[in-house]
This record gives sequence, structure tokens and C-alpha cells, in this order.
Amino acid sequence: MKMHALLAAFILPVAIMFFVTGALYTWGVKGGYDTTTHELHLKKPIQGELTELVVLAKNELKRQNVEPPSGQAKIKKIGSSYKLEWTGSNIDVVVEPTLQPLIAKLQIKNTSWHRQFVQLHKAKGGTPFKVYAAAFAAALLLLLVSGFIMAWQMPKLRKLTIVSASLGMALFAVMVISS
Repeated sequence: MKMHALLAAFILPVAIMFFVTGALYTWGVKGGYDTTTHELHLKKPIQGELTELVVLAKNELKRQNVEPPSGQAKIKKIGSSYKLEWTGSNIDVVVEPTLQPLIAKLQIKNTSWHRQFVQLHKAKGGTPFKVYAAAFAAALLLLLVSGFIMAWQMPKLRKLTIVSASLGMALFAVMVISS
């Protein structure tokens, strides 16, 4: 029980972050950005080549002394063109074409403090936070399983534990089916 309590106290801060951001995200509260837009003059129109667009974005970010995002970059098709979306916990970058084929628009979107936590929740942070989040998930599962086992082992709580677990599974199934 002592280890159970200590582990719960240890993971409480990250648990609160995941609980709050998840609950608010469910209701559309995602945090915001402070966005700046820049024109990029190109030698050729934007193609759907990820590496090429990442290099273009990195060069412009370096020129502006801005660190690149910590997450993964991806290409999105928009009509007959392509755009780069590169997200991280602190910053998102978008490179997209304009009506002029040799001019692209670069958006640098700095996250608000709440959006930064949402981005971490969505696995947009760097590897250290991803490892931390995976360890948190394992610790949370350990807490839940060990709490269930401790309750199961107490004769006074065994029947209540079975009823509670059964109701929990039933409600989960109903919510999944009804969604």
C-alpha cells in the first residue's frame, strides 16, 4: 500500500495535466497560438516532397533564429497543391502555396501555455516527454491493477469490487456503442 501511495503521489502532476487537457479538449478547449506569417520566395513551385519542404522551413526558421518544432512533419494535399504541417509542443510551422506559384506562405505558430500542454498530450513533444508519458501510462495501469487487487483481497470489499468493475465495464461498453 505504501508503494501504491508513493507511486500515485509521484505521477500526480503529469496525471493532472493529462486529465485536464483531455477533459477540456473533449469540449473543444485546445488553447491558442500567436501566429506570424512570412513570405517565402521560391525558385520553383511547391511540390509534394517532404524533405524539400522541411529544408525550406528549417532554413527560414534558422534565418529568423527560431527552433524547429519537436514533432513530426507531414505533407497535406490541398486541391492540386501541397502544404507542409510540422507540429511540436512549443511551435507549429505551416508552409503553403499562395496564388503566385513562386511565393509561399510560412506561418510560425507559437503555442499558448495551455496549447503547449495539449500538444504534449497529443504526443507532439520530443522523445524525452514521449518516454515520460509512456512511463506514466505504465505507472497508471500499475496503480489501477494493484488497487483492484488490493480491494479484491479484502473480504469486506470483494463483492463491492466485483459490482464496481462490472458496472464500469458495462458503462464503458454503452458509451462506446452510443458514440
